Amino acid sequence: MKPRALGYLGVNAKSAADWADYATRLVGMQIAEKTGGNLALRMDDRKQRLVIEENGGDGIAYFGWEMDDADALGAFCATLDKAGVRAEHGSRALADQRRVKDLVVVTDPIGYRLEFFHGAEVSDRPFNGGRVHSGFRTGPLGLGHVVTTAERVADAVPFYRDLMGFGLSDYYYKPFEAYFFHVNPRHHSFALIETGKRSIHHMMIEHFSLDDVGQGLDLTLKEEGRLAVTLGRHCGDYMTSFYTHTPSGFMTEHGWGGQLIDPATWQASHRTEGPSLWGHERSWMSPEGKVAARELCIENANRGLRRPVQVMEGNYNLMPGACPWWDSVPGKQR
Repeated sequence: MKPRALGYLGVNAKSAADWADYATRLVGMQIAEKTGGNLALRMDDRKQRLVIEENGGDGIAYFGWEMDDADALGAFCATLDKAGVRAEHGSRALADQRRVKDLVVVTDPIGYRLEFFHGAEVSDRPFNGGRVHSGFRTGPLGLGHVVTTAERVADAVPFYRDLMGFGLSDYYYKPFEAYFFHVNPRHHSFALIETGKRSIHHMMIEHFSLDDVGQGLDLTLKEEGRLAVTLGRHCGDYMTSFYTHTPSGFMTEHGWGGQLIDPATWQASHRTEGPSLWGHERSWMSPEGKVAARELCIENANRGLRRPVQVMEGNYNLMPGACPWWDSVPGKQR
């Protein structure tokens, strides 16, 4: 048995008030509960997807990975025990805080706290986001994805791939070494990047409408220093997105149009085209790094690299015309 989705995240924060403003006004989440220095945020029918803990820190404190049920959690714990990995059973009080029926806690080789749970609580009240938008693409796909950095990714890849049962989606070595893992049809729910240090790179939340992304970008550009990565499109999961700086020292990717895969038949591949088809200039990169990333995008353009747009059934209008690239795609598959 293996996890089926990224269910929740716990975030360290210096100011819960800063997070309340950022998450509602810019991202579009809903405040579900305020308790002392803690802030519970909703994205859908779940009672909470993000928990903000005002503890003076930054980064992500814990990752909640969802299991199918109690039997799946028990079988997973048996696998961990057989491999010599210690899993601590969470207390009833902790399960109540996380709004789940039961959970166990594991530390990965990098030092991140992983919580495996089942039975997440669902709210009886409809989701009401902090700004007008079409909602988040969650459900069986989970809340989105999260990308962490490590001093050496080789220390953690076998743990997630071989022991946790995460499927490798793809990987690349330029402009940095990165590995992308899936646990359901979302192209990746977790990724590791080698940067020489341990930190949280970003979390991704996916909107149902491209216009929600664009309107979020307008809100972002009103704030000096909030934009972290310009609008662009990824080669691997086809996501059109931009990134913002959160109040906790990592980034949020605001995306639309992510690719779905078939985990049963998907074959991992080495991607030589880099992370992005176009755009995605990273404000935090060195001048040399920006040039290298831009050259990869220009090389992709010169090679005629394209990816099909991912749309929902009925949520499009057909337009007349002929596209030589699309007409050349064998079978014209999604």
